Amino acid sequence: MSLATIDIVIIICYIIITLLLGFYVSKKASKDIKSYFLGGNEIPWYYLGLSNASGMFDISGTMWAVTAMFVYGLKSAWLPWLWPVWNQVFIMVFLAAWLRRSNVMTGAQWITYRFGKDLGARLSHIIVTVFAIISTLGFIAYFFEGIGKFATIFFPWDLSFTLGSILISSEQSYALLIIAITTIYTLKGGMYSVVGTEVIQFVIMTISCLVIGYIAFTTVSGDQITAAVPENWKNLFFGMELDIDWTGYIDSVNTKIEEDGFSLFGFLFMMMIFKGIFASLAGPVPSYDMQRILSTKNEVDASKMSALTIVVLSIPRYLMITGFAILGLVYLGPELQLSGAGIDFETILPLAIQRFIPIGLKGLLLAGLLAAFMGTFAAFINAAPAYLVNDIYKKYIKPNASSKTYVRFSYLSSILIVIVGLLFGFFASSINTLTVWLTSALYGGYAAANVLKWIWWRFNSYGYFGGMLAGLIAASVVPVFFPETPAIYLFPMILLLSFAGCMLGVLLGKPDDMEVLKHFYKTTKPWGFWKPVYDQIKIEDPEFTANTDFWKDTFNCIVGVIWQMTFVLIPMYLLIRQYDYLSVVIGIMLVTTFILKKTWYDKMITKAKI
Repeated sequence: MSLATIDIVIIICYIIITLLLGFYVSKKASKDIKSYFLGGNEIPWYYLGLSNASGMFDISGTMWAVTAMFVYGLKSAWLPWLWPVWNQVFIMVFLAAWLRRSNVMTGAQWITYRFGKDLGARLSHIIVTVFAIISTLGFIAYFFEGIGKFATIFFPWDLSFTLGSILISSEQSYALLIIAITTIYTLKGGMYSVVGTEVIQFVIMTISCLVIGYIAFTTVSGDQITAAVPENWKNLFFGMELDIDWTGYIDSVNTKIEEDGFSLFGFLFMMMIFKGIFASLAGPVPSYDMQRILSTKNEVDASKMSALTIVVLSIPRYLMITGFAILGLVYLGPELQLSGAGIDFETILPLAIQRFIPIGLKGLLLAGLLAAFMGTFAAFINAAPAYLVNDIYKKYIKPNASSKTYVRFSYLSSILIVIVGLLFGFFASSINTLTVWLTSALYGGYAAANVLKWIWWRFNSYGYFGGMLAGLIAASVVPVFFPETPAIYLFPMILLLSFAGCMLGVLLGKPDDMEVLKHFYKTTKPWGFWKPVYDQIKIEDPEFTANTDFWKDTFNCIVGVIWQMTFVLIPMYLLIRQYDYLSVVIGIMLVTTFILKKTWYDKMITKAKI
């Protein structure tokens, strides 16, 4: 497809502005590594919230979500629970505050704060750094797969070439080019560049989402949607079986559902709940989300940032997702039915853009989606090098080097991580495969140790190392033995093996130093099983009080999950013309907002003033 001149100009202008901003803030960012990786803890929480939302609005995830909406209808609203998307609620309610109180730079540095500096702590420090790097490499591969599929549909030039005996496809060439541009501006500006460009990107994406929602609302009627989809496609709820039969509509979708392994939707839902509770309690993984929390000025700002992320991300994003899905169903559905088998459903998003978006708006939308990709990619390549620089190079190799040396090494680390991640991307089979492995297998290995670190005083550094090591090995090996089983169903086995590693480390290792535990518990103030530590602190500080907010936090998390879900459902019900359900969901949103203001926000502000 050939883009109009105006569309190409809009895209080029966006890329130039992004690069110029990265170079403009480079002097401020390169002052020291705290400025480079955390923005000197000076960036306002609302900018960080917009940046965090922009970072989560990635193009590969959006392509996946459009495909999910196309195939599973309203039930696709549950599928982001695979991550789980409601870990943001747990972070908002209590984990952001717990994490921000540490005043560290990275998740690996947090290990020293929690476990001290003995051999077990050093091993734990190293393994969480390894996890951060592995997860970043996986996500780079995930982004590489998505942006390549997206770009080749729009850009008319054939960029394929041969490197020795290896054929580099046009899809891969476009991905390499866009990733190179993103890497340059991120390297130059650090966190300042990432946040600044992501705020611009968020504005562009929000405008794009509103445009798509408007186009879909004005060009597709409720009757057209009903005629294009099978029974139960519009039904949010489900039994044990998915109960959506695409025969006679787009027969090949039935094969897609079978390949995804989501036919037993009720069982899938139970697995998502089970996995989601553990994954959410574990806290944010060591990537861009954690980096945003650590970049805030204080714990209240960290919590408000997480709440803002939930609000500003869901509604505009699902206007776009639902809009493209229904446009594809109504206008591409008959064509896809005639195509027979072998359809790549992950290209529905770019195909819909190609067919339904007018000149001018197409350039804006493509700039917005490029922004979505670049924002998320930039967030990862800003977060991951912090672990190599701060937690390996500075800690073990050159502890007394100059700030300029650390910043330069961060440049080298970023380039190295991107190159290795791209090599992974060349061997990725699909976005869905990478999504499910990252969310279910890899994060399954992370959950056990990172839940116990918050809630149990006796959980020592060797337990953390043992649990993380067992989890990483299980996440890599278990899927190999069960190649036909979707990774989400392997989560309990991976979690169990990780828990076994935790318990083995606890039994073989002695308790951590009481002084370290007292410092952690007194500053973080988590709830959980901390009585021996609490008793020791009470002797020294009779005024100290324990955190008794477990049931209040549990209540707020349940309400928060419902509240978050309303922001997903509002644009869905609006665009498919189910106004009765829309009014109910808006009512639930208002009620849950009021409850959270009273039981979470007001109490948080009151505590901060004490």
